[in-house]
Amino acid sequence: MLIAIEKVLTADQVLVARQKLAAAEWVDDRVTAGYQAQEVKRNAQIPEGSAVAKELGEMILAGLARSPRFMAAALPLRVFPPMFNSYAGGQTFGTHVDTAIRQLSSTGQRVRTDLSATVFLTAPEEYDGGELVIEDSYGEKRVKLAAGDMVLYPATSLHRVEPVTRGNRVSSFFWIQSMIRQDAHRTLLFELDESIQRLAGSEHVQTPAVKQSLVQTTGVYHNLLRQWAEM
Repeated sequence: MLIAIEKVLTADQVLVARQKLAAAEWVDDRVTAGYQAQEVKRNAQIPEGSAVAKELGEMILAGLARSPRFMAAALPLRVFPPMFNSYAGGQTFGTHVDTAIRQLSSTGQRVRTDLSATVFLTAPEEYDGGELVIEDSYGEKRVKLAAGDMVLYPATSLHRVEPVTRGNRVSSFFWIQSMIRQDAHRTLLFELDESIQRLAGSEHVQTPAVKQSLVQTTGVYHNLLRQWAEM
C-alpha cells in the first residue's frame, strides 16, 4: 500500500527546516547504509544524533501525530527518529530494500522497519530528476510530491531515487514499526477505517440502518485489530 499524506509540515515549517538544514553539517551518505545499500547509495546526510536532526525530527513527529490519515494507514507502534538527506549533481540511490531492523543509537532499542516514509522538503520545480521510484506487484510508481508532503510505503518494496540532474532534492526519511506486521492486513484495516469515516460523515447517519451499519463495521475493524495487533 502506497499512500501520500499531504501537509505533514506547513509551508512555514518547511521554510524553517530548509534554513536550519542549509546551515547544518552534512556528512558522507553511507553512514546509515547496510551492506547492499553501500554499493548504490550516493547522497549527503545530516548526522543522526545532531541537534538539528533531533529538533526537526520532533517537528515531523508532531505533524504525524496530527494526521488521522497517517495514524490510520501506519497504525504505528514505534517510529525511528526522522533523518535528513540531500541529492545534487547527479547523486542517486540505486535499487535496494531497506534494512529490516534499525537500532536507535541513543537507547539501543530495535525498530522493525515495516513502513518507509519520505517527507519532501523541496518543491518539485526546484530540481530535475530525484523521483522516488517504488516497485510493487502492479509495476513502478514514481513519486515526487510537494514540499511538506509525505509518501508512506512498505519497507519490503524495491525502491530507488533517480539521479538529481538540476538543483537540490532535500528530504526527511525514516521508518515505522506498525502494530500490524502484514501489509495486506494494514491495507484492509485502512480501507475499513475509510469506510467507517464515510459512514460517520453521511447525511443519513442518524437513520437506523446506517447507524447499525456503522456500529457493525466499527466492530469488525476493532475485532480485526485485536486479532492482528502486536504490542
